[in-house]
Amino acid sequence: MAISVTADTVNDLRERHAEVFRPPFLRRYGLFMALAFCVLYSFYCWWFFGVGKALERANWGIAGSYLADWVSYEVRPDVEFEDGYLQIVYPRFSPLGDNPDPEWIVTKIAPVTIREQAAAKPATGASKGANIFMNPDANTPAVTGNGSQNGAATPSDASKKPAISFMAPSSSATQLGGANTTTSQTTATRTEDKIVEADVLVGDARIEVRQGIVTVIRGGQSWRFDIEREEKVIPLDGLAEWMSQRRPGEKVRLNFGWSGRAEVQDDEVKVWHRFFGWENFFFDTNSKLWPLSGGERMVAIFGGDRLDPKMSNAALAWRDFTMNPSWQHWDVWVKLLQTIVMAFVGTLFATLLAFPLAFMAARNITRSTVTNQITKRFFDFFRSVDMLIWALFFTRAFGPGPLAGISAIFVTDTGTLGKLYAEALENIDDKQREGVKSVGATGTLIQRFGVVPQVLPVFMSQSLYFWESNTRSATIIGAVGAGGIGLKLWEAMRTNQDWENVAYMVILILIVVFIFDNISNYLRSKLTGAGKAP
Repeated sequence: MAISVTADTVNDLRERHAEVFRPPFLRRYGLFMALAFCVLYSFYCWWFFGVGKALERANWGIAGSYLADWVSYEVRPDVEFEDGYLQIVYPRFSPLGDNPDPEWIVTKIAPVTIREQAAAKPATGASKGANIFMNPDANTPAVTGNGSQNGAATPSDASKKPAISFMAPSSSATQLGGANTTTSQTTATRTEDKIVEADVLVGDARIEVRQGIVTVIRGGQSWRFDIEREEKVIPLDGLAEWMSQRRPGEKVRLNFGWSGRAEVQDDEVKVWHRFFGWENFFFDTNSKLWPLSGGERMVAIFGGDRLDPKMSNAALAWRDFTMNPSWQHWDVWVKLLQTIVMAFVGTLFATLLAFPLAFMAARNITRSTVTNQITKRFFDFFRSVDMLIWALFFTRAFGPGPLAGISAIFVTDTGTLGKLYAEALENIDDKQREGVKSVGATGTLIQRFGVVPQVLPVFMSQSLYFWESNTRSATIIGAVGAGGIGLKLWEAMRTNQDWENVAYMVILILIVVFIFDNISNYLRSKLTGAGKAP
């Protein structure tokens, strides 16, 4: 059945449904205006905060090195130029131990004549001149310009102790005390076996170090550098794109990518060779288990001869692992447990205090406006100050340690949980409370059976969430001295070298947060009844 639409029908529809045919301006263009505002605001923020300049000035090479340091370590030998030979020096705490001999450094040893300058015992003449100014013990009388003492000449005294002019350059009195001193030097020589050539393999590059010449070979090409000791470094074959030299004669930097880097200087060649993994994670170089391979360690721990007569190999392995000075496993674990306890105790105390105060802040529970407002302002004061600020305050009050961290979490969470609890109480169903009241229950019993069953799952769910969140927050406040693993994390980052230790602690924190997140989700689902079969 066809329906004919006339102009009058259309006009009637337009009048009755004007909002459809003539929508307001904001409804028609509001979405486009919002999108345009977001785009313009983004451009404004880009300009105001100088994002482009910051990205341009950013040193992405250093950022990449930091990320690489999380999963790798460097060995840093220095090949120093000596008189006629080379010397390879490692840092004090080298990952290779006290006597490193890596296979990627090939050396040639040959006899070298070493000259040493030795000073002989000085020969002193016993001439005692009459220089009165420099020799206060001299008995020579003062002689005037005409050779007289107090205007009278004394030839006999002058013949015994002749007067010597202090300023006369030819006088023997120019020697201190009037003594003749001669010093002779002798040159001693000896022959020793020394390193005369060193080849360092870094990734796909080879650095050949010789006296006066350093040659870098990479990709089938070679570049030579003339080393004039204590003067300058001169590239003889130019520089490749992965080389840099700020000014002529200064050190030349070599970048080999992931494998490492090197610097050719006028008195040494410094090498940073990178290897994947965490160096000496289980045992440090001083452990008796360190030189052994993985299989040899397992055999020694579970059945080998005792490496230390005072204890079994298993006890030795546990001691050396937990007390590893490079990684400090035991201290890190203790600080991590301290962080967990800080979060738990701080959240627990905040829950116990916020629970009764929330009843005082809820308007439908406590019918006193003054009490409601005072309690809510109390919550506002505690939660308006960030946890980090409270941690700084309590660190000054109690000193560094977990007590400051517990106090900071307790104060901050008391304000936040109190507010959330009060809002939950104000949104309860009054019918259950009225039902309990209708049977003649007292005020305490009304709250116990009419209110608490409604809000208890919500309260516990919120407290569990804050416990999980505070496990992460305790790491941050620990960095300012409030105890826990945060302080260890900050110390490792501040050295700017122990980034593998930072990665180790970050992974431990992630594992703990993952475990507690799942525990919290499980308990919340049980309390709220989620996941139950209908």
